[in-house]
Amino acid sequence: MTTQRSQAELELAFPAGFVWGVATASYQVEGAFAEDGRGISIWDTFSRKPGAVLGGDTGDVAVDHYHRFREDVALMAELGVTAYRFSIAWPRVQPAGSGPVNEPGLDFYRRLTDCLLEAGIEPWATLYHWDLPQPLEDAGGWPERDCALRFADYASLVQEGLGDRVRRWITINEPWCAAFLGYASGDHAPGRRDSAASVRAAHHLLLGHGMATEALRRPGTSIGPAFNLYAVSAASDAEEDIDAARRIDGMQNRLFLDAALRGRYPEDVLADLTPYGLEEVIRDGDMAFIGTPIDVLGINYYSRHTVTGREGAAGHVVTSPFAEASPWPGSEHVSFVTGGRPVTGMGWEIDELGLQEVVTRVAAEYPSVPLYVTENGAAFDDKVIANGVDDPDRVAYLDKHLRACHAAISSGVPLKGYFAWSFMDNFEWGWGYAKRFGLVYVDFLTQRRIPKTSARWFGNAAKRGGLLGHGTITAQ
Repeated sequence: MTTQRSQAELELAFPAGFVWGVATASYQVEGAFAEDGRGISIWDTFSRKPGAVLGGDTGDVAVDHYHRFREDVALMAELGVTAYRFSIAWPRVQPAGSGPVNEPGLDFYRRLTDCLLEAGIEPWATLYHWDLPQPLEDAGGWPERDCALRFADYASLVQEGLGDRVRRWITINEPWCAAFLGYASGDHAPGRRDSAASVRAAHHLLLGHGMATEALRRPGTSIGPAFNLYAVSAASDAEEDIDAARRIDGMQNRLFLDAALRGRYPEDVLADLTPYGLEEVIRDGDMAFIGTPIDVLGINYYSRHTVTGREGAAGHVVTSPFAEASPWPGSEHVSFVTGGRPVTGMGWEIDELGLQEVVTRVAAEYPSVPLYVTENGAAFDDKVIANGVDDPDRVAYLDKHLRACHAAISSGVPLKGYFAWSFMDNFEWGWGYAKRFGLVYVDFLTQRRIPKTSARWFGNAAKRGGLLGHGTITAQ
C-alpha cells in the first residue's frame, strides 16, 4: 500500500489554475431531437441513410442529456472537474439556420449553464460541433459562402442569449472533419463526395470562425477554435515519404494553423490545392477575418500519422484516425502505415509523445496564445464488473497523456488546461453506440450512469491538481 509520504514524493503537480475538464458534443449526448422547436440537422438526415452509421443508430435519444443534465452536472461536481466543454446545437437555437432565435431551445442552454455555475464548474461552449441545420445544407452547405454569414448571425444570437453566463467560447470544432469527412470522403454528414466542394467548405468554416469571433467578442471573453492536430512522421527518409509527410501535415495541421494564427494559407498547400480551386474562393478581406486575433487555441489530439508516398511500400496498415477516409485533397497516393505501437479500441496508435510534440510545435512556430487540450481520450472494451466498470487501459492512456502535457508545460509551453474526451459514453458518429470513449459508462437501454475507474482516477487528479505514480488509483 502506498504511504502518504511516498504519494507526496510521486505527485506531479500542475500549475495553479490548470483547467481539469470533460467534454461532450450536442448531437452525441442530448437526444430530444424533435422537442421544444428543434430543427433537423445534417446528422439527423445522414444517420437515417442506410449504411451510413453502424447498426443504423441515430442520435434521436443519445444519452438523454437534454433531460438528465442536472444528474450529469452533479456527477461532474462529485468527481471534481472544474470545467465542462459542451456544444450548442445550432438547429435547437435557430431551426432553419437563419431567422429569429428559438427561445425554448436557447433556454436549455441557459438552464445548463446556470446549473454548471451553481456547481462551481466553468461552462465552455462550442458553437459548432458538426450539427448544421439541414435547410442550410439544402442551400449548399459549407461550400457556399452564405453559410459563413449565417454562422456569424447565429453566433450573435447565442452571445445575446448566453453571454451573461458564458465567458469561454470555442467557435468551430475540427473543421478538418467537417470539411473533408463531410464533403470529400462522405464518411460524415452530409455525406457528399466532392473534393472541390470540401476545399471550399474548409475555407468557409474558417471564415465563419473569424466572423463568429468578432460577433462573440465582449470584455472578459476568451474565444478560439479547436483544431484536430496530429504529429506527422515520414515512414522513411525516402523522398516520396518526406513529401507525403509534408502534404499530410499541410492539409491536417498547417492549413488551419497558418490561417487562424498567421492570417494566410501556406504557399505549398495553396499549390497542392490548385486543382481544387482554393485561391479562387478567397475574397478580399477573407484572410483578415480568418486571422482575427484569438484568445485561446483548442487542440484535439488522438494519435500520430505515419505516412509513405512509395507505391507498394511494406507495412501499409491504416492506423491513424480518419485515414480510412482517404483519399481527401492532398492525400492522393499517400498510405498511412503502422508505427508498431499499442492501439486503442478504434485501432488508433497510442502515442502520448505525439501530443507533447504537437503542443510544443504550436508554441514554438506560431504567435503565442494560451493552449488547451480540448479533446483527448480513447475507446476501449470496458469491463462491467460487480461493483462498477473497470477500464485500466483508459487510466493508463490518460496518465501518459497528462504526463506529456506536464512535460510540455515544464519546457515552457503555455498549456493551460486539459479536457478528457468524453465525459460519458455516447453516439460516436459513424460508429453509432459501438465504441465507448466515456469516463462514465452509460447503459444505453436504461440510461443509467456508472462512473468507470477512469472517472474516479481523473476526478482525483483534478482535486489534487496533479498525478501520483503511473496510473496509481487512490480515493484521496
